[in-house]
Amino acid sequence: MFIYPDNEALQYSGRIDFDDKKAPVLVYAGSFVKVGFTGNTCKVKLANKRNWAIDSMGVIIDGVQGKIIIAEDSDEHEYDLVGDLMAIEVDAEDGTLTLDAPISVLDDGKHEITLFKRMDGGAHYVTFLGFEFDDDVVLTKPEPLPVRKMEVIGDSVSCGEVSEAVHCVAMSDPENNEGFFSNSWYSYSWQVARRLGAELHITSQGGISLFDKTGWFNGPDDLRGIETCYDKLEYNPPLGEKLYDCSSWKPNVIVVAIGQNDATPVDIMKDDYEGEAAAKWRAGYKNFLARLQKLYDGVTIVCATTLLMHDPNWDKAIGEVVDEINREIDTDASGRKPVHHFMYKRTGAATPGHPRIPEHDEMAAELASFLEGLGDSIWD
Repeated sequence: MFIYPDNEALQYSGRIDFDDKKAPVLVYAGSFVKVGFTGNTCKVKLANKRNWAIDSMGVIIDGVQGKIIIAEDSDEHEYDLVGDLMAIEVDAEDGTLTLDAPISVLDDGKHEITLFKRMDGGAHYVTFLGFEFDDDVVLTKPEPLPVRKMEVIGDSVSCGEVSEAVHCVAMSDPENNEGFFSNSWYSYSWQVARRLGAELHITSQGGISLFDKTGWFNGPDDLRGIETCYDKLEYNPPLGEKLYDCSSWKPNVIVVAIGQNDATPVDIMKDDYEGEAAAKWRAGYKNFLARLQKLYDGVTIVCATTLLMHDPNWDKAIGEVVDEINREIDTDASGRKPVHHFMYKRTGAATPGHPRIPEHDEMAAELASFLEGLGDSIWD
């Protein structure tokens, strides 16, 4: 039996393009569709628009995680989510990763499946066209999504890019990895949300910075920053652009984790902290935080960077902006909540390459503890 995307038993999460309810487009890392079912078969029909990388989708069946490699560009392709699946197992003792163990055949009982986007929208967009089950399938709705809502606005680290390359902890990325090791499930973003029981939107993109014409995203001739991309449902020019209705989903907590790629092409905070370009960035960062406060009344904002190596002046700049905003909040009686500046124990000093799973674990534990310390009122 074929189940179309508009079936009421399906549960979705993430900033997803539902303009065509029978063909929703998953753009952002961590966005997913979930359903419960009976039977021993499960297939999915997808269309893929590729920009780069070895595109793959994550799959969780009854708590067992795996992935499928998807066709580079296709209007429609069917995948067997049992037969085509590669299981992912991380050894808790030594951190080794297994990617090729087959998942066993499903029994005829009850199961739950989650299909999620492992990679950001810079790599590809995926159109979900439906699931195919046994003819006598009975669908069941998953547990409701959490009431708490959390958003992470960041770069590749927040997406879990190259996180599975556990053989390269505290090392540079493996050469020519082509996105094979990227997995949003292991990102600190999603780990924190799971720890705190929050629904998550990862509105992050690898290589992105605050301003256009800086960073790495959509380079080299048309670099796009968060200032252009944030209010987009689809934001990657080669694959399509579309505006997002920011009133459609209101986060209680936003983690803003940028300031890494902003050092490209010039490390303005390192080279000339008091210079015009650095001052412009701090002003732009402040304006972006004000924009978020205006969009989402009463939101709690936490500003941070990550463990990926960078000059400490970026964290200094973020701290100064946060202090300036909070001084204004103290005097303007606007009702805005204070903005928080969070620093990991090894902020900017842990690795020259993307954080791997153990480093994401470390970040998630520290950030979750910090958010818990702010009290339950941040989720009001």
